[in-house]
Amino acid sequence: MPALKRVLLSLLAVAVAGCSGLGPGYYWQAMSGQMEVVRKTQPITEVLAAPETTPAMRERLKLVGEIRAFASSELGLPDNESYRRYADLGRASVVWNVFANPSLSLQPKTWCLPVAGCVGYLGFFSEAAAQARAAELKAEGMDVLVGGVPAYSTLGWFSDPVLNTFVNWPEPDLARLIFHELSHQLIYAKGDTEFNESFAVTVEQAGVRRWLAAHGKHGTIAQLEHAERMNEDFSALVLKYRDALMAIYQGAGSDADKLARKQAQIAAMRVEYECIKRERWGGATGYDKWFAQDINNAVFASVGFYLGLVPDFTALLKAQDGDLPRFYAQVRHLAELSPEQRRVALRAVPR
Repeated sequence: MPALKRVLLSLLAVAVAGCSGLGPGYYWQAMSGQMEVVRKTQPITEVLAAPETTPAMRERLKLVGEIRAFASSELGLPDNESYRRYADLGRASVVWNVFANPSLSLQPKTWCLPVAGCVGYLGFFSEAAAQARAAELKAEGMDVLVGGVPAYSTLGWFSDPVLNTFVNWPEPDLARLIFHELSHQLIYAKGDTEFNESFAVTVEQAGVRRWLAAHGKHGTIAQLEHAERMNEDFSALVLKYRDALMAIYQGAGSDADKLARKQAQIAAMRVEYECIKRERWGGATGYDKWFAQDINNAVFASVGFYLGLVPDFTALLKAQDGDLPRFYAQVRHLAELSPEQRRVALRAVPR
């Protein structure tokens, strides 16, 4: 039996024996999906040498190689085979994540998995399977969200490849993604999605600025800073209303009253977004799609995973004078603490 299959089957055996509440079918689709990704990968050097590779793709993969080298040499991210292979999956997303929350709680439903620990979402390699699982959770009265994602980290168990799902992204976004996913291989606290994702977002933000500065792309840096200010406004707005909903759910009142107040808060957030867009962004519509969706507790929770602790990690990096090795050392120490202790320590970082 190939070594890859032995590893995956051993993980499947561990998972089925665990207490996640997921049946073997879920782990089988995960194993099969990962095997498909691995099967379709080939070294970028071979893709570059292939006569059928277009000039445009050659340029993109050369850029990937430069970003990949920068990640390790300048950002201290793992120097391994990840992002040195390429796969065309023939679809727009590699996996689809399902998030679920009770209708009156911002505490997400979690599932405990053998490698990642307890996480606040389930990943499916089939959109139809993700939608089916979401329908089951919705039938249970849960708020749900299904989102396609372009990449994920196997936390060093496999060499994560460059995929067609993101290879043609704009240069800053391409760099962000590679820096983000490699960050998960560097430091990962089992069972703390918000900590892990916020750390990776902080690294990607610092990394893309350094990448652009190193290549003299100061005009792009100015555009990036403008986009980051918009993202800060977006984050502050969403987290503000998330906290308002949390207060409603934890306060007095009937469920019916809380549900009505929930919808009123979501409507108020949309109104405030239009004001911010008009008064601060010059009418920029970059977040219109987000606000047009069915906003529920799962949507709020998914944003919190990625943005909730970014200000704290950013302050920690600043406290280390931007020195990434010192920053990583501090984050490794935090990862050894309990989730509650991590947040206390992060909140104590001078601003």
